[in-house]
Order: sequence, then structure tokens, then C-alpha cells
Amino acid sequence: MAELTNLEEKLAEVTGLAMAAQTATDKVMKLTEQQDQSLVATLQTMAEEAARTEERCVELAGRFEGKKTAILDEAREVKQKAAEMMSTYLDADADALDGFEFLTMAEAAEVGHWSVLGTMNRSAGNSELRELVEWALPIQERHLRDVLDGSTTLAAEEDPNEAA
Repeated sequence: MAELTNLEEKLAEVTGLAMAAQTATDKVMKLTEQQDQSLVATLQTMAEEAARTEERCVELAGRFEGKKTAILDEAREVKQKAAEMMSTYLDADADALDGFEFLTMAEAAEVGHWSVLGTMNRSAGNSELRELVEWALPIQERHLRDVLDGSTTLAAEEDPNEAA
């Protein structure tokens, strides 16, 4: 397998996180569907955008000569790690608020990874990667705001004095 540069590894990580985001939003939609349809609609949009992000990342990975397979293998490992974290955090007792709190952590990680990728690419000077980061980072920042807003909306509906 081809050895990845730091930049290629970061591309793999954001690709894997986009893959994982689709699974996570689907899981949280199921936890939320009985509670708040507007939040479900937000999650649906996020899932669609994560799919488009994955597509664009995979397309770009194909432009790294001889590295696409290695980048996608690394992306699948990242997706697997994220799935393990999700299954630990969102156990059988999880509710919609738990789901949105998990997504808040996940989206913060995505914002961080995209920011790091953009910073690394300033030195690398890959124009296609710069374009991808400029497209994806604002979407990830909006996703973070949306899930944080969802978390606080759901938290406001909770009875703070009710037994957990």
C-alpha cells in the first residue's frame, strides 16, 4: 500500500468523517423522529451534505496519483473508529438529546479536521484541495451551529428535576 503524506492522511480523515456523519445522522434521526420534525429535517440536510462531501473527497483522492486506494482505506478506518465511538456514546438508553450532544462533538471534530487540512494545504498549494476546503468548512461550521442549537432546544424541553 502507498505511503500517505500528512496532507493525504488529513484528506483521508475528513473523508472518513463524512462517511461516519451519514451513519450518525441516520441514527440520531431515528432517536429524534418522535420528538421534533424540524430537527429531523435539519439532520436529513446534514446527511445529504455529508454524502456530497464524501463524493467530492473521493473524487479528489483519485487525483493523487497512485494514492486513492490508500486514502480510501484510511478513510474507512476513520469511519470505523467513529462508529465505535458512536456505539459507545449512543447506547440502548440514548435519546434525542444524547444524539444531538454526540453530533455536537462529532461536528466540532469535523470543523477541526477541515481547518487543519486547510492550514496544511496553504503550504502544499493544492488548488483543488483549497477549493474543497473553502466549500466544505463553512458547511461543517453550519452543521456545528445546527446541532448545538438542536441540543439546546432539546435541553430546554427537559425537566431538570426529573430523575434521569
